[in-house]
Amino acid sequence: MPLDLSHIRILDHHAHNLLTPDAMRKFTLTAAFTEGYAEEIVSQHVTQTLFFKRSLRQLAEVLNCEPTLEGLLDAREQLGYEGLAWTLFEAGRFAALLLDDGFMPDRIMTTAWHNRFAPTYRFIRIEYLAEQLIKQHPTWQAFVEAFRAALAMRDETVVGFKSIVAYRTGLDVRPPNDEEAQAAFAALRARAERDLPVRVALKPLNDWLVWTALEVAAHDRVPIQFHTGFGDPDLDLRLANPLHLRPLFERAELRSVPIVLLHAGYPYTREAGYLAAVYPNAYLDLGLAIPYLSRGGMRFAARAALELAPISKIMFSTDAHLIPETFYLGARCGRETLAEVLEEAVRNGDLTTSEAERAAQDILHDNAARLYFGRVDWQSRSS
Repeated sequence: MPLDLSHIRILDHHAHNLLTPDAMRKFTLTAAFTEGYAEEIVSQHVTQTLFFKRSLRQLAEVLNCEPTLEGLLDAREQLGYEGLAWTLFEAGRFAALLLDDGFMPDRIMTTAWHNRFAPTYRFIRIEYLAEQLIKQHPTWQAFVEAFRAALAMRDETVVGFKSIVAYRTGLDVRPPNDEEAQAAFAALRARAERDLPVRVALKPLNDWLVWTALEVAAHDRVPIQFHTGFGDPDLDLRLANPLHLRPLFERAELRSVPIVLLHAGYPYTREAGYLAAVYPNAYLDLGLAIPYLSRGGMRFAARAALELAPISKIMFSTDAHLIPETFYLGARCGRETLAEVLEEAVRNGDLTTSEAERAAQDILHDNAARLYFGRVDWQSRSS
């Protein structure tokens, strides 16, 4: 009998906020289906990906429209902003949403607004936080104090930290040099004083930010997520290999920090699985690889994770962003892919049927509940 995972509500431990209605109207829909942003990719090539073609059929089923881009656009127009969101979130069946709201912060709905679909929490994206504080504080010392305070004195909606250092200077994070970090701060502060954009992409400062966040996380035992593996062209994929993070796992003072390797580390999924298998504080996420890859690719990512990593270390997220379609597609493909791979594990004799069912519950919900809330029945936390 096929494994049916529809009853498991997904604790989506890594996603992003939806665009505002005004930003949604101006947004090119196909841009959400690719990590590329060149005009030729968005306008010409993304519609020829297996992900996009499959997604049109999957969305047509739930929106009752033609499986074409035109059909999808018509359905969106008829349902309206909130109608579309409600339809797709209900179909996705989420237990909670854990959002990184540092992506396109000037064009998204507030994190609290998403509570209408599921209980919603947030991560502090440390690079975005630093960029805001550099604009506000003229001296290095004032910036340091403000950055540490913002991490340590977080409100109850914050469940962890998030770093996109892979995009900025790579995952080869070194112990910080305060003098070099201060010089990098001064360069960015000079830009802020001239009302120029501030983008934290100077390695001494990026390394300092990560290390400081890790120190706070170690003290408070707060999880920190790292983007690993593929992403948009801002990153050097060679420096996004999660193996670059190995020195952090070797540091005794950081072993109390749960470190989550996002996006299955794809194409370095086996490397990420190895880290989760040998380091107690390493965890592996399957998001982005699911649903962005082909069906075969999604199965590869899930299989590669399960080859070596303990089931107790694997979690699922949609990495949905900007439009509600990505939440539904992530949830649907996550359940379908996990069911297929776990059924295969049963056929291969790796798991019994009951063990496969338990694994699905853990990966889709319970592991994240334990990591971020400290208990499977996390909802009683607020009661």
